[in-house]
Amino acid sequence: MQRSSIWLSVAAVAVVSFGMGDVYASAIKQTKGDYEDKFRQLDEVLPTPNVYRSAAGEPGENYWQQRADYEINVRLDEEKRRLDASETITYHNNSPYTLKYIWFHLDQNIFRNDSIAERTDTFGSRPDVDLNGIDKPARLSLGQLRRQQFMSDNELGFEIKKVAADGGDALSFTIVGTNMRVDLPEPLAPGEKTEIAIDFGYNIVEEDAVGARAGYEHFPDDAREGGNDIFLIAQWYPRVTAFTDYEAWTNKEFLGSGEFTMEFGDFEVSIDVPADHIVSASGVLQNPRQVLTAEQRERLEQARTADAPVFVVTEEEALENEKAGTDERKVWRFKADNVRDFAWASSRKFIWDAQGYQQGGDVQPEVMAMSFYPKEGGDLWKKYSTASVIHTMEVYSRFSFDYPYPTAQSVNGPVGGMEYPMITFNGPRTELQDDGTRTYSLAEKRFLIGVVIHEIGHIYFPMIVNSDERQWTWMDEGLNSFLDGVAGREWDPQIPWGVEPRGIIDYMKSSVQVPIMTQSDSVLRLGPNAYTKPAAALNILREVVMGRELFDFAFREFAQRWMFKRPTPADFFRTMEEASGVDLDWFWRGWFYTTDHVDLSLDRVYKLRLDTEDPDIDWQRHREAEAEKPVSYFVQRNEAEGRKTWVEMNPDVRDFHDDNDRFTVTNKQRNAYQSFLEKLEPWERRVFDRAVAEDKNYYVLDFSNVGGLVMPILLEMTYADGSTDSYHIPAEIWRRNAKQVSKLIVTDKEVVSFAVDPNWETADVDIANNYYPRRFIESRIEAFKATRGTDHISRDLMQEAKTKLKSEAAEDEESDEN
Repeated sequence: MQRSSIWLSVAAVAVVSFGMGDVYASAIKQTKGDYEDKFRQLDEVLPTPNVYRSAAGEPGENYWQQRADYEINVRLDEEKRRLDASETITYHNNSPYTLKYIWFHLDQNIFRNDSIAERTDTFGSRPDVDLNGIDKPARLSLGQLRRQQFMSDNELGFEIKKVAADGGDALSFTIVGTNMRVDLPEPLAPGEKTEIAIDFGYNIVEEDAVGARAGYEHFPDDAREGGNDIFLIAQWYPRVTAFTDYEAWTNKEFLGSGEFTMEFGDFEVSIDVPADHIVSASGVLQNPRQVLTAEQRERLEQARTADAPVFVVTEEEALENEKAGTDERKVWRFKADNVRDFAWASSRKFIWDAQGYQQGGDVQPEVMAMSFYPKEGGDLWKKYSTASVIHTMEVYSRFSFDYPYPTAQSVNGPVGGMEYPMITFNGPRTELQDDGTRTYSLAEKRFLIGVVIHEIGHIYFPMIVNSDERQWTWMDEGLNSFLDGVAGREWDPQIPWGVEPRGIIDYMKSSVQVPIMTQSDSVLRLGPNAYTKPAAALNILREVVMGRELFDFAFREFAQRWMFKRPTPADFFRTMEEASGVDLDWFWRGWFYTTDHVDLSLDRVYKLRLDTEDPDIDWQRHREAEAEKPVSYFVQRNEAEGRKTWVEMNPDVRDFHDDNDRFTVTNKQRNAYQSFLEKLEPWERRVFDRAVAEDKNYYVLDFSNVGGLVMPILLEMTYADGSTDSYHIPAEIWRRNAKQVSKLIVTDKEVVSFAVDPNWETADVDIANNYYPRRFIESRIEAFKATRGTDHISRDLMQEAKTKLKSEAAEDEESDEN
């Protein structure tokens, strides 16, 4: 450490200029100096508060949202793998605007060869030349070929057979890619409603072939002739597009990454399937007597109060269903109230278990947690699926609100992970061994628990807190990934959940990072941008910036304000500040609007000591400090050679100054000290005498903000006696200079070292500059393994499942394998 003397003063700090790194730099760039206000309020960035959305982040006095109720009859043709259906939509115009037309989502049209998604899908592999000058051709994987073949062999997308008004008159409609505009016979005034009937059908895609969010999976080796299928059915009916106060019709084209924003309504759905199929769906089964045996109905009733899952359809019954088909059919009727979407699954392969969850809330005290899976799910699903469903509701309800629906379901099928109201699709399975038994790896166990937690969590966000997923993916994926990390750690803290700040360091410093607020389909890497970075940011906000009590209160307030409503990012930002009383504009700006990263450097430390002005004390200190300096190497070598000084060889020249050093105190200096004391005011003397008596240690720490993202400084001090202490410096220390600051730290004990963020809580990308004195640093990967064990799995499993669609990385990996 460098040493210096101080009398209530510190050395000046040099300022180093860094790039702005802010998308709003042009709004705050100065013509004089290089001042950069990282704490500038977001008023000019966020929408102006109005009667629909208040400055507090809550629904305004005139908040409104539309409503769409559905009656749907659908028939599954298993052999043709096709749906045909008719729906009647009752559309309620709760807005203050008169509507001339209504937009619908036709998401299945994404699979048409002429869709924007297909026409703009890019090819990741390129021809190249290796180091030896040999041409390397571009690679086309078998998976890519399979996709192209399936899409060329099948006529995909919606077939709209009829669109009619109440009364049967045909309505004019125009299909625009994955959207359809239906022109109303007369304008729909505020407060009025209208009915629209649509007959439609489409050929179901094979999920593994095209990488969809829903579809069928074929099991050719089952005992039944021709094999069996699992059907996961979603985005399957023309769905009313949301009409909002902030964007009007949210009719952006569906390109694959940006998910969905919907209107709430009531659904009555009749599903006509082969008689040996078991159906899982959003909502509550209305006709169990027509589709279940008496014994199955009795088991379902027993499950309501059971302490463990009860098999409604046993494995033995499912295996019997697998063996032979039937020409008979059954109609399963479901009702789902106040939901924004409806999905379902059907297969003769399904085992069905259920357990009642008594949450004890006022809204929905009993919830039926249920799982549907084939024999391939095995013990993995029997042990962990329904249990994970219940665990998720316990944790999420604590952070938001009581689960408001009567069912929560986990269904196994070809989709890695996808969510809908009351039902989720989850992919992990057991593996068939040579001896015919089934087992599962640790990775598959963790995958199942993690993906069930994540997808059931989505029923809260965004199926209830109804954000616009196509515009702001992070509002559902980021918030949910944060909470699934909390739930995951409460299940098993040894499982690497992928949302810790240390897990996003590589992305934070990468060139492929874009601001979190970027629209979904323009994000370069959806997983880290929409899942892990916002989740890590919220972890930091909770654990470092706000503290758990303030954060949890504000987050719960946001969830309860916006349940069954449609929040925007501004509503979240404003609620978190208003409910906690903490100014967070600097945090939102840095984490969500820029690509800055965290890299705080502890550049140097000065150890200072208060001068007492008493020469008998201060000069002795100077003498001791002088004695600590290394002896000149000239003197050392002269002594080694036996050379004597002139004074040693001529003792008669010695005088007073040879026997006393320059730190010898004189009466003149003592008199000056007494004069100094006499001139002090009484209060000054008290302060001075106390400071001299306490003789504390003074350290000046110079910090620089290398990464551009301002953050609190988490400081750990190690004392000479081996003990440690923590010192939290709020982010506001950077408010006047966002590039470099100095901080005075006063301690009773002598400090031997300082460390910034020693526990890696802030996503600091370079820990080598976090220590003073500097130390040898293990690679971050090796150091992380040392603290967490060699079984660490760095991948975010939920992210991996959700970004499966059209992933070039996955296609390249498959190409390598083939």
